Amino acid sequence: MKNRKIYPPSQNRLLLRNDSVSPNTEKLRVKSLDAIRAIAISAVVLIHTTTRTIEAIKDNLTNFPFAFFLNQIARFAVPLFFMVSGFALELNYVNHTNHFAYLKKRFSKILIPYIFWSVIYYLLIYTQNHDNFLKVLYLGNASYQLYFIPTLFLFYLIFPIIHKMYSVLANKWILIILAFSQMLILYNDYFIKPYKLEDPLHTALMSYFVFILGMVAARNKDKLLEIALRWKTILAGFTVLTAFYIFWEGMTNFLKTGNYLTFYSNFRPSTLIYTILVGLVLFYIFDREHLKSSPRKKLSDASFFVFFIHVIILENVWKFVGKSLFNSFGITPVGKIIFDPIFFGVVLGISFLTAFLIRKVPFAPKITG
Repeated sequence: MKNRKIYPPSQNRLLLRNDSVSPNTEKLRVKSLDAIRAIAISAVVLIHTTTRTIEAIKDNLTNFPFAFFLNQIARFAVPLFFMVSGFALELNYVNHTNHFAYLKKRFSKILIPYIFWSVIYYLLIYTQNHDNFLKVLYLGNASYQLYFIPTLFLFYLIFPIIHKMYSVLANKWILIILAFSQMLILYNDYFIKPYKLEDPLHTALMSYFVFILGMVAARNKDKLLEIALRWKTILAGFTVLTAFYIFWEGMTNFLKTGNYLTFYSNFRPSTLIYTILVGLVLFYIFDREHLKSSPRKKLSDASFFVFFIHVIILENVWKFVGKSLFNSFGITPVGKIIFDPIFFGVVLGISFLTAFLIRKVPFAPKITG
């Protein structure tokens, strides 16, 4: 289980459908991935806003069950990001003529924004972090959401190797073995004893299967859509049931042990299953032909910036408005229901609005994401 982060004070379906793409083909874009990215970052924001509420009530979960419910049902966010990353890389890797070109493209899009925002958080936001800055970059702990990025770098580095092994890894029996091993690792880390690994190795160990599964999904997207269409009602039902199970699991394990890690972890056997179900359902919903792609592409393009900035927005909204509003209204019966959706909506809305404005500045996205 992951250590808790300490909070300081068709053409329409796919732009191209063919799985065999020549090196000169333009980048493939799956419309549903745009929506999934936007939903995943929204879920990240929901986790962090509700976690702030849970911290304010000193983990008194039984008196604020709705805030805790929202916190738990969003736990698919980080694993789903890794799955989407594997999907997108596998879909377009054929466009790269060599390994160096691939690394240059991937790292140039992420490394500069990552360093930029790490400096901002390290020097201006969470200034009590006394680790060496290079260590901060390696661990991704300039701010609590940034641990995701070094793990993503690690997956980017090893992806070409995994890509060459695709025919082996995509064998159904190998996939079953990988799934079983991942479930076993998650079970041991969550229920028995957390592995003594720092990030990015810990997070990579917890999420290698969803990354590989995303790669396999990229080459079998039409089959997945057929499965999702055929079993859509059952998939939706199991997704809802799994969401409630995760809520129950986090609540009961915390009440038994008093260990906040029982509900704070994104990486459990249950969340692995939940992530796969959520991914299938969202892939089906947002692949519908009548849904326009332009708005979700804009949201998707802004999601990376939102990932970086939303914690700054959260801290300031909480400091200037949220904390006093919570103390006066959030603890009332009505406030326990509507405070968290409002807090979440304000933080998410300001984050996306800021992203849209910044992206209008020439060259800004290269620096800020």
